[in-house]
Amino acid sequence: MRSTLTDIAREAGVSAATVDRVLNNRPGVRARTREIVLEMAHRLGYIAEGPNGAPPRPSPGEVIRLDFALPAGTNSFIKMLHRHIEAQALARPDLDVHIATIEGFNPDRLARLLQELRGQTQGVGVIALDHPTVREAIRSLSANDVKVVTIASDILHVPRVAYIGIDNRAAGRLAGYLLNRFMGSERPSKVALFAGSLSYRGHEEREMGFRHILTEESPNLKIVEMREMLDDREKAYSEASALLDRHPDLAAIYNVGAGNTGIARALKERGRAKDILFLGHEVTDGTKELLLDGTLDAVIDQNPRVEAREALNILSHSVRHLSYEPHQPRLQVIFKENIPEI
Repeated sequence: MRSTLTDIAREAGVSAATVDRVLNNRPGVRARTREIVLEMAHRLGYIAEGPNGAPPRPSPGEVIRLDFALPAGTNSFIKMLHRHIEAQALARPDLDVHIATIEGFNPDRLARLLQELRGQTQGVGVIALDHPTVREAIRSLSANDVKVVTIASDILHVPRVAYIGIDNRAAGRLAGYLLNRFMGSERPSKVALFAGSLSYRGHEEREMGFRHILTEESPNLKIVEMREMLDDREKAYSEASALLDRHPDLAAIYNVGAGNTGIARALKERGRAKDILFLGHEVTDGTKELLLDGTLDAVIDQNPRVEAREALNILSHSVRHLSYEPHQPRLQVIFKENIPEI
């Protein structure tokens, strides 16, 4: 079946009205948004000829090999990102895309995988642990003219082409601001922090931003515990259960990473789902249900569809030595009343 305006809008991350304005060459659309819409219309076969701004069509046989290294496990956001990379890669005949998953939070295992990609690939997208062995592996790839982008969590001081993701420090500050607005700045209250792994710079930056804004604006809110869950639902459940037993007067939980469903299960079993404020990250099928039943009060979201698209575009343009203006995902707060389609 031929693609529709709605299909293009969904994949481009804009409204159908914006797609209509672009395809009919009407004003009122930013140049970068126009490029994205035209590129997606071309890929979905809505328009026959490649528009300005779309990746150039390769010569016969000129296919770019790209590899992605993603963590394994129960993290629903990572699974969504995986699916979007695969789906968008299928619409790119100019790309040969491979995705590998890494079991556990093991930087040495990730570093070995990256080292093994030397000589096999032209570009790598990675959700990377910030560790010396991983940094050296990225430097080694770059020295062999392999283009690298970091996704969702950045690593500084390595020769990567770009970071694709939200400002995680700002995300942590946003969580602290929401907590203050929900709870007020007068009554003393206990708050707990959960993280997937602070080996991810992104999780560490969220924690830093959260702590800083509470210190600045909400000295009445005291962080009583910080727990790492390794993005595992069962570990999140056990840690949350023990936390609730230790602190029966706990007022709020901020989960920096995955494992929201495990925390929610512990809250529901103890009848605390409605009286403990719960903030998390990423709109997934699981967090949508928790928003709807009131267990989660708000979710800070980044768009995995946009991150997948930008990773493929940035890497392919970089390999071809072409300029490209990145279009980063927006940092947004999702409540029960504005849950988006995923």
